[in-house]
Amino acid sequence: MGSAFKLVGFLAAAAAALLLSPASGAGDWQPAHATFYGNADPNESRTGACGYDDVFKQGYGNMTAALSTALFNSGAACGGCYEIQCVSDTQWCLPGTITVTATNFCPPANKPNNDGGWCNPPLKHFDLNFPAFLKIAKYRAGIVPVQFRRVPCVKSGGIKFEMRGNKDWIAVLIFNVAGAGSVTAVSVKGTAAPLGRWIEMQRSSGEVWAVRWQSALVGQALSFRVTTSDGKTVESDNVAPPNWQFGQTYEGKQF
Repeated sequence: MGSAFKLVGFLAAAAAALLLSPASGAGDWQPAHATFYGNADPNESRTGACGYDDVFKQGYGNMTAALSTALFNSGAACGGCYEIQCVSDTQWCLPGTITVTATNFCPPANKPNNDGGWCNPPLKHFDLNFPAFLKIAKYRAGIVPVQFRRVPCVKSGGIKFEMRGNKDWIAVLIFNVAGAGSVTAVSVKGTAAPLGRWIEMQRSSGEVWAVRWQSALVGQALSFRVTTSDGKTVESDNVAPPNWQFGQTYEGKQF
């Protein structure tokens, strides 16, 4: 994380939750702070608590962020897109905004909120990928005040479903989700009885969703129904063929 630059006068961290859904346009600007983690080495932020195994191959690149507890929401924020701008610090801020995707979690620290505990509840904080931070602030700043808002995620192609688990524990990583970006519910359906009906999956971690003890799903074509945080739902029928394999990725419909 950045240097222990002394925070003075934290902005109200308990500001109201985002009022506008990403799909209807940008949300309201809210106050927060931002630091950075890692360095120019892309391996520093390749994975994270949202379950993505390679944010570069999966289309998120350097524009990613780890969110504090108040924003991460136990993984429900994963995949959401945020526009961020450095504000109120003429010494360290750079002009312009960036758009980042939530791909990781910034855990609380056993330090004061204003001296190292930047991600402690109830603070709203973005620990940015190093290259992302350098687009809005100077390196020596370490930590800067920012304003942020939810914005729609713009993606190319359909939603991606990466099959994980084993024959008894079927899991899927969902990524490349447009619009709201963050997923709130997932269901899976096979093509044969007794699993030719929608089965609710549970969030395992971040955007990894699982359904246990459904070995009969192996060898069946799979359909997925995905609902995002703006309440929209899309169904991808038979997106994984009957001979689907663990570790393979399949492309479905898009919002």
